[in-house]
Amino acid sequence: MSSVEENKRNKRLVETLIRTVFQEHDFSRLDEIMKDDYIQHNPDTPQGKAGFRKFFEEMFRAMPDFRYTVKKIVAEGDTVMVYSTTTATHLGEWLGNPPTGNKLNFDVVDIFRIEDGKIAEHWDVADTLKLFTQVGKVRQ
Repeated sequence: MSSVEENKRNKRLVETLIRTVFQEHDFSRLDEIMKDDYIQHNPDTPQGKAGFRKFFEEMFRAMPDFRYTVKKIVAEGDTVMVYSTTTATHLGEWLGNPPTGNKLNFDVVDIFRIEDGKIAEHWDVADTLKLFTQVGKVRQ
């Protein structure tokens, strides 16, 4: 497979994750797009595909209008990077934070590593100061 084809395939895989999980809140395709032993480098999210699913199910319950809007997506080799904005309304407890009713709006850069046609690893850089201020965990 050429590098151009690999880049397109990996980008489509991450776009499938974004569409199904982050936009439609649908986990039905997770087995085909994510490895069971998925490695998560965000300390707030548990390891593995099961940990990913649990984290986002809880997030979607707390923030049923959660939306992830892609601003830029770039694929090179086994790496796909996504720059996005997340919006939601904090209506339920999340990460030990009681509901505030606050509107959330923060930017995230997600970096995914693809292995054997599935998402194998993830890093993120998020505006957590803004996020945790909006959920009432941090006071400025």
